[in-house]
Amino acid sequence: MNIYAEKIKLIEWITQINDTEILDKLLEFQRKNHADWWKELGEHEKNEINLGLKDLEEGKTVDHSKARELYEKYL
Repeated sequence: MNIYAEKIKLIEWITQINDTEILDKLLEFQRKNHADWWKELGEHEKNEINLGLKDLEEGKTVDHSKARELYEKYL
């Protein structure tokens, strides 16, 4: 079984569905089976994300072009 081909078949089938009940059931299935990535993170990773969000709230950010300029030599 070629998993890529099977995924394409599923995508094609889903794009042709007009029955909202079937779409609702598919979305419900997806929600129930989609892992919450936050729960899978370690405490250190969660702390780092929260620190970044705090910096964002406080306006402690660097423009993308400035960051590229600063780190271009490492890329």
